[in-house]
Amino acid sequence: MIGRLVELLLRTTPMARDALHLTYSHVFLDEFQDTTQVQYDLLETIFKGSNTVLTAVGDNKQQIMRWAMAMEDPFRAFESGFAARRVPLFHNYRSSPELVRIQATLAKAIDEEAPPPVSKAQGTVRTDSCVIWNFTSPQREANHLASFIAAEMKTHRLRPRDIALIVRQRPEDYTSKLETAFGSNILLRNEAERLGNGPVALQELLAEEVSEVVLSLLRLAMTGRAGRYWTDCLQTLAMLRGIPIDDDRRQGSLAGELDRFVVKLASNNRELVRARSKARGLIDHLVNFAGRQRLIARYPAYGQGAWLDKILDAAAFHLSRSSVGADSWQVALDAFEGANYIPLMTIHKSKGLEYHTVIFIGLDDSAWWGTVTLIER
Repeated sequence: MIGRLVELLLRTTPMARDALHLTYSHVFLDEFQDTTQVQYDLLETIFKGSNTVLTAVGDNKQQIMRWAMAMEDPFRAFESGFAARRVPLFHNYRSSPELVRIQATLAKAIDEEAPPPVSKAQGTVRTDSCVIWNFTSPQREANHLASFIAAEMKTHRLRPRDIALIVRQRPEDYTSKLETAFGSNILLRNEAERLGNGPVALQELLAEEVSEVVLSLLRLAMTGRAGRYWTDCLQTLAMLRGIPIDDDRRQGSLAGELDRFVVKLASNNRELVRARSKARGLIDHLVNFAGRQRLIARYPAYGQGAWLDKILDAAAFHLSRSSVGADSWQVALDAFEGANYIPLMTIHKSKGLEYHTVIFIGLDDSAWWGTVTLIER
């Protein structure tokens, strides 16, 4: 409804459209395959017939928002409506040749006209890039995974978070058998867990920008050898405050402010925060230093309803829980990030993340292959 209202206002207000044309000479439309009709109509109303250069990038085979009324083929509409020229992208610079070959096979199954991709990455996996294992029972599967993961970590000198276990839904249904098989040598963490009975999952919390700000400031103040966090914090604060990288005077002033803040922060918080209320107070202090309103201005989702406070509540719950049993801030913050745990997560929340080894669990059960509607397919 809001999108339609905005389109109507712009359609009937030429001055507003002209202002947008003068503001944006180029518009880059990423993940265009998930464009809805409302969004496309708004795009046409604003830019059709203008001198603005529009570039739409995406892949219909990667559509994940049909349930939210994404168009069936927005690229065809874009070609017709804007007289656009389609430029297929063949080169893959991220995946090894073996994975690209597998992706090509899957792409052909989805779209017979899909062009064959070309891998430009050097193969780094000496064994099979992709294998399928079949087991007679969940326990046999769990036992084999335990042996395989232990061997992978030893052979490739991997950290626990270089490996991910993926399920479609209800990861808690898998944790018991996996933890039994893994024993005490391999730690597993369900990152689809809702924190404190709230709406925020652990996977979501760790990916939030405000969480990264809070964690970087705590790492800088509370742990040794935190040089890279000083750089991260300085860059983030400069971005939030609009300080150019070549403004030496303001950059220097900000560096001094950051140094004074973390020294005082470390001095006032030698004890771990095991109480949730104290954890929330500490997190609010960090957010206020970064600038709550600046964060909202930079990340608009934080200005919608109470989402920012829900994230901060989840962070406080997780920080206080991570501090229980820890004997130092280093240990507590490692637990917060899950540095020593292999993540178990859902396929939906894992999009965009990268790992050395990814394992899909239970591919034969109804969680993956149950009856689905056409739009879900």
